[in-house]
Amino acid sequence: MLQRTGCGMSTVSLVVAAIVEKKRLQMALDYGLIDMPQATVPMSIWWLVPQYIMQDAANVFFIGMQEFFYDQVPNELRSVGLGLYSSIFGVGHFLSGFLISILDKVTSGSGRYSWFSDNLNRALIDFFYWLLAGLGALELISFIYISKSYIYKR
Repeated sequence: MLQRTGCGMSTVSLVVAAIVEKKRLQMALDYGLIDMPQATVPMSIWWLVPQYIMQDAANVFFIGMQEFFYDQVPNELRSVGLGLYSSIFGVGHFLSGFLISILDKVTSGSGRYSWFSDNLNRALIDFFYWLLAGLGALELISFIYISKSYIYKR
């Protein structure tokens, strides 16, 4: 169960997303579209396919966490375990929104464009993807370290 959960913690899709976003920004610059946020950047939608395939493949393995929360809690607390499993996603989305709010305030000072500017051609979302990939790598390392000492319930 823990191995499947660990496989679901893939940060590779975030690295690919950062690279694709950097490529999109470079194409916007090459075609002179930086200050035209309504213009379409001439880039195929197929550039998005690899990161979505990787993310979906990781989600398939992440189901191990649900199995873990159901199987490894005491029998009397199984519904609580499944509730905890569901709440993890809500807390993650809340923290993500909080992180975006903080980064938007920090990166938009001194007349600079925010990482999340309304003009996506001026935004630096690739930096955000790199930050998430780094945080995901730290999470995976922590998970591996902690899970090595876990003793499964019989």
